[in-house]
Amino acid sequence: MCFATRQSPRPTRISRSNASNTPPRFRSDRLPRSQDRTGSSMAGLYFDQFTVGQRFVHELRRTILESDNMLFSNMTMNPAAIHIDHDYASRTEFGRPLVNSLLTLGLVIGLSVQDTTFGTTIANVKLEETTFPKPVFAGDTIRVETEVMALRDSKSRPTQGLVTLLHVAYNQRDEIVCTCQRLALMMKTPA
Repeated sequence: MCFATRQSPRPTRISRSNASNTPPRFRSDRLPRSQDRTGSSMAGLYFDQFTVGQRFVHELRRTILESDNMLFSNMTMNPAAIHIDHDYASRTEFGRPLVNSLLTLGLVIGLSVQDTTFGTTIANVKLEETTFPKPVFAGDTIRVETEVMALRDSKSRPTQGLVTLLHVAYNQRDEIVCTCQRLALMMKTPA
């Protein structure tokens, strides 16, 4: 299955015969799907399928709802009024509740997984240089782009490697709302 963009922001399917004339944009245009040990198809890439500078424009997007923010704040025991109290938040510089930043971060990683690490990750080793340059509010639609920043073979695990991914999240106004550099321990293609 291949995709190309039209004038609309949503991707549309194109035939494989036209795929060679279309610049690679989505994961399915670049590499075959990975397979697990049983031969089942997985969406993620193995360590040796990544290249430094490789970019992903993730197709999945998500609109954050007020109920998402309330549920996440309650589940994580975060009673901060800036997230859950409309009256309090109306008197802040933002004028309304902010989406919990850890919900935003989790969504950023989650939106990137299917194209990059789904089924092929051993562990997320480190999240660093995380920033939230603009606030996120209920009703914002988040999309994510990812770039492979570095690759390194694991010194202690010969069948695995470390991939450094830079995730950048945008709202519906194309404002950057989150950036995060993630170090993931990945499986290599099985021998």
